[in-house]
Amino acid sequence: MYSNVTLIISKIVLIIVDLQSDYFQGGKWEFEGIEAASEKASALLMCFRGNRLPIVHVHHEFPTIDAPFFVPNSDGANVHSSVQDRDAESIVIKHQINSFRDTNLKAVLDNVAVDSLLICGAMSHMCIDAVTRAANDFGYECTIAHDACATLALEFSGIKVPAHQVHAAFMAALGFAYARVASTDELLTEINQQ
Repeated sequence: MYSNVTLIISKIVLIIVDLQSDYFQGGKWEFEGIEAASEKASALLMCFRGNRLPIVHVHHEFPTIDAPFFVPNSDGANVHSSVQDRDAESIVIKHQINSFRDTNLKAVLDNVAVDSLLICGAMSHMCIDAVTRAANDFGYECTIAHDACATLALEFSGIKVPAHQVHAAFMAALGFAYARVASTDELLTEINQQ
């Protein structure tokens, strides 16, 4: 299993992935538990702001207007109000599942000279999975705030998989070899003790 290394705040950045309006109530691709996850992500965001730690907001935007969600310049592509970015915080726009692919994310991380990432957002089984695995391949120490992530139910070969089971399966897999997986409260306690 992945090591349970305590966070070292002098070398860490918070990455909030795709907490955008289309994933929330009334959006085009609503998730189960997204409000609770965004509240936890917001708590992490406030903590990082309070400790003057680096923050990166990753926003997904499809390149064409016929996209299923996150249509360019649409309300659904807007960041949810619970995790709205501020001027001094980095924003990375992506068009792919992996936040590193065809973006400046690696350059942004190099610029703030960090070696650890605290990751949260959506979808657990897609963009969170992809950014964590890619970051691990780049040599970053990764931590996922599991309760600050959300996803949706899936179906495979006639088998319906509830959202909480999709989420649990991916957190278990990532926790095995790619990241430390911990609760927001546990991580906030560690940060506030430093």
